[in-house]
Amino acid sequence: MSETPRKFDPPFWEGSIPIVRETGKRIAPGGPRTGIHEGTVGNWVAKDRGEHERTQGLSTGDAAELKRLRAENAELRMERDVLNRSVVLWVKEATR
Repeated sequence: MSETPRKFDPPFWEGSIPIVRETGKRIAPGGPRTGIHEGTVGNWVAKDRGEHERTQGLSTGDAAELKRLRAENAELRMERDVLNRSVVLWVKEATR
């Protein structure tokens, strides 16, 4: 029987990323003792690196605003898609 995947809260992995980045190690602090797979930490670091590279050259405030605007943009796109689907269903129902 397989194990249920462990969930790590954001403060935990956000705390692990700088340690991995600063030490240059490929594995989370504590390594196998913590039970965190190396690939999991690698995913966290890669995601952070991608976000960091996209905001390079921006001030801290600008980077935070960019992050907020991207999240807002994603939410608005989702809302737009839901509205588009509901209009399609409404039109189909109206033409019956």
